[in-house]
Amino acid sequence: MSVKNFVEELQWRGMVHDVMPGTEEHLLEKMRSAYIGFDPTADSLHIGNLVPIMILAFYQRSGHKPYALVGGATGMIGDPSGKSSERNLLDENTLRHNQECVRNQLSQFLDFTSETPNKAVMVNNYDWMKEFSFLDFIRDVGKHITVNYMMAKDSVKNRLMGEDADGMSFTEFTYQLVQGYDFLHLFKNHECTLQMGGSDQWGNITTGTELIRRIGGGKGYALTCPLITKSDGTKFGKSEGGNVWLDAKRTSPYKFYQYWLNTSDEDAEKYIKIFTFLDKITIDSLTAQHAEAPHMRLLQKRLAQEVTTTVHGADEYEKAVQASEILFGKSTSADLKSLDSETFLDIFEGVPQAEVKASAIENGLDIIAALAENTGFLKSNGEARRALKENSISVNKEKVQEGYLISKEDLINSQFVLLQRGKKNYFIIKAL
Repeated sequence: MSVKNFVEELQWRGMVHDVMPGTEEHLLEKMRSAYIGFDPTADSLHIGNLVPIMILAFYQRSGHKPYALVGGATGMIGDPSGKSSERNLLDENTLRHNQECVRNQLSQFLDFTSETPNKAVMVNNYDWMKEFSFLDFIRDVGKHITVNYMMAKDSVKNRLMGEDADGMSFTEFTYQLVQGYDFLHLFKNHECTLQMGGSDQWGNITTGTELIRRIGGGKGYALTCPLITKSDGTKFGKSEGGNVWLDAKRTSPYKFYQYWLNTSDEDAEKYIKIFTFLDKITIDSLTAQHAEAPHMRLLQKRLAQEVTTTVHGADEYEKAVQASEILFGKSTSADLKSLDSETFLDIFEGVPQAEVKASAIENGLDIIAALAENTGFLKSNGEARRALKENSISVNKEKVQEGYLISKEDLINSQFVLLQRGKKNYFIIKAL
């Protein structure tokens, strides 16, 4: 099958940090197999993993065959690259569960099921490492790489020379040999000639190319992408609540959508090239339109649309847009009642709450009591009456007057009532 220029594609998207000489020409000759490793220490990937995921997706779309390697064996060791301490080690059952979860998420980006020659394949290095005895490994692999060679790697030097580091265990020191052997194994058994990853993986990847040269008698290639940062210097992929996960149970589609929507202009211009499949003409046009009317936030909206739809589907994207409009635009009581409980709480995260007995609402809860003595939203009944006379009180986004009774018909998901004073002062009643 015909192939496109994969390296050129990554270069205009700003996704190439280092590339071994000859890689571009090697890939233009015919369909090639390449792999990227993924850490299976959680049952979900997060958006920090999106760069390698997108690289594999662009690779497959360029006509090549991608291998996603789940590091079941290396996950039991811990990669020292970019780390200041050892990770917790996991048992096999947990790793197998995590592998299946990772595969499901990767299938949103990669084609694992078609009968095309370049369909994606998932492999787990535990499958070929579990029967490899220590003695066999140091005899067949370890003797080909010197300690001097391993010590020269930045991932090792940074750990050994760091002021706060406790040094490095032998377990972690051997990591680059194990990862290097992965490349050799895939080269010999799956004709993988290219390994890709983040720029911090260059040392581990080139150890693999060295093993292929010394043991496999062949030629391996390497390509790395830059580590993505935000324009304000903070780490990409983190929010106030920690990692932004691909699993909807860990990070809701609404919060996922909001993360992308809230990126800065500078970051959006960079991210839309990296995290979407839009072509150069479309992105250049969007960027030009955004520059003419930055207040419209066209880049952010399209970025959020593309990434959310890819990860969670079109329906969840539409729900996230609708939820955003509820908070920031005009909406009705019916709009609020269409939300599931999780999305409702996500939208109004941090809004103060008070619990009220469900029976009080079923019998009809007077609006003044709901605003003051039963909840403490307003300081007194007098303040509640003044606010009602000013026409500044809403129940579920709809204005109410003195004498209004909150009933079970007002409950959102049979549980919540949203009170509002003015435009931005919210309060939630939770029926128990």
